[in-house]
Amino acid sequence: MTSPAPLRGPHLRERFAALNEFLREHQAIWRPIPFIEPRLPWENQLPELAAWLLERTLADADAIHNHPEELNAPAPYPQLAARSVELCRLGELPAVRAETLPHAFMVDVPGRKWQQIDAFASRLGFRQPPEHWLDWCAGKGHLGRRLAHDGTQLTCIELDPQLVAGGQQLSQRLGLAAEHREQDALADDALRHLTAEHTVVALHACGDLHVRLLQLASETGCRQLAVAPCCYNRIRTPVYEPLSETAKASALQLSQTDLRLSLSETVTAGARVRRQRDQSMARRLAFDLLQRELTGEDRYLPVPSLATSWLDKSFPDFCRDLCELKQLPTPADRDWQSLETAGWQRLAIVRNLELPRSLFRRPLELWLVLDRALFLEEQGYQVTLGSFCPSQLTPRNVLLLAER
Repeated sequence: MTSPAPLRGPHLRERFAALNEFLREHQAIWRPIPFIEPRLPWENQLPELAAWLLERTLADADAIHNHPEELNAPAPYPQLAARSVELCRLGELPAVRAETLPHAFMVDVPGRKWQQIDAFASRLGFRQPPEHWLDWCAGKGHLGRRLAHDGTQLTCIELDPQLVAGGQQLSQRLGLAAEHREQDALADDALRHLTAEHTVVALHACGDLHVRLLQLASETGCRQLAVAPCCYNRIRTPVYEPLSETAKASALQLSQTDLRLSLSETVTAGARVRRQRDQSMARRLAFDLLQRELTGEDRYLPVPSLATSWLDKSFPDFCRDLCELKQLPTPADRDWQSLETAGWQRLAIVRNLELPRSLFRRPLELWLVLDRALFLEEQGYQVTLGSFCPSQLTPRNVLLLAER
């Protein structure tokens, strides 16, 4: 099979239409959340698949988590998996910049983050050489410095004053023509930092932050953009507001909860973090069983994010303290071991029932990125969409290039 090419021109709209139909047709599978609903509606419609998944262990589910399309499950799973793979074929952007920078540029940058920055920077194949880089939500400006090492002018926009000051010191130490500015990217006056000569870049600016950049850059007429989106669910509205006219015409409406599906893949967490995540989820699922008993209501009770120090508590104290936090009756003594075991059993069920839903993880992400691409096309840009690094380096590996 030949390698796919990056998407551009009419292929952007064609792929969006196909993804839109796939997601719309199978909403009954990807919208329900196993963590919240003890029994999913589709289990009744697909009893053979559901029964097969429920026989599997937690280890079975974790082994296939990052490649759900490879699971040899009963129908219609293979058909859905094949269509998901087909719709998610996305070519790698060609590498066009291969400079080796002095070690001083990598100071204060974690290794994995520098690899992402280096991969991003190497794929920026614009027709005209950039005259002035603008690094949006720049942090200390590591990406901007990677791009402006040759003396090209650089402006870095960042909200945190400590990161602004630290970035300015690093740029001055390297002798770069860089200015680091403190700015709330979502504020009304953010537009003042952008001019038509800018080539704007954003590596993993979250949700509304990168959407705001696309809107401001197109309004200003910035000549070039390079954006790798992230955290699509971090929006200020309860329901996703499409950017492009094409997506606005879609019957698909996405809540913040729906948007989280596109971010559910985990490939970079270490073993310790994964163990803590599993223990936390198993305990929360056990607590869910407990709270349904205490309240007499068979519905999920949202629980806020908890510090990892909660995992140092004994399981009975974990449950009692969580009952106090949620203003529930203090639970009577019981067989706490059996309840905790039930939580782990429930986690195995949840992880396996998530696998059909996971087939729509990447399709939903590409639907969202293509909405952004089509929006920029409508603003007069020529757009190319492709990957800039392997998913093992970061699952958010889609890069949107736009040029006027």
